[in-house]
Amino acid sequence: LVSHARTYVPSLAAMEEFHLSLSQCVVLRYHWIEPFVRSLRERLAACHRFFCVADQVKVYTNQNKTRTFIGLEVSAGHFQLLELVSEVDSVLEEFDLPTFYKDPSFHISLAWCVGDLSGRLEGQCLRELQDIVDGFEESAFLLRIQWEQIRCKSGNKYFSFPLR
Repeated sequence: LVSHARTYVPSLAAMEEFHLSLSQCVVLRYHWIEPFVRSLRERLAACHRFFCVADQVKVYTNQNKTRTFIGLEVSAGHFQLLELVSEVDSVLEEFDLPTFYKDPSFHISLAWCVGDLSGRLEGQCLRELQDIVDGFEESAFLLRIQWEQIRCKSGNKYFSFPLR
């Protein structure tokens, strides 16, 4: 997908690590990290494992249009992700931090570039990328993700919260 998209935007860089965000990036004061993680652990303890499917190619830009992303949007599992966001938002509110977007488009970013180049990627390129995804013989299996844990990154530390 990335190599095909580069025929439209050569500066696209593949993501080194895949993730799906359940919050905006926030700044935690050092002395907040431990209570924040503890609160997240408590809120997420009752959440169950589930599957989702990410199979819809979509183009995104960040809020200030300084970066463009190609992602795979979640087409199944949206409700379960909203439940997780609700729990994470509760913790963010405890610390007076911004909550997640009101109408989130859950997605896994595959590639990015500097600037707003969405015009080059939408339309024909987007249709061709979706055709590639749809053409995978086992696409429903390959693009199905089992959620077993939630991770929180703070600086260079990762905290893991297993789902039941």
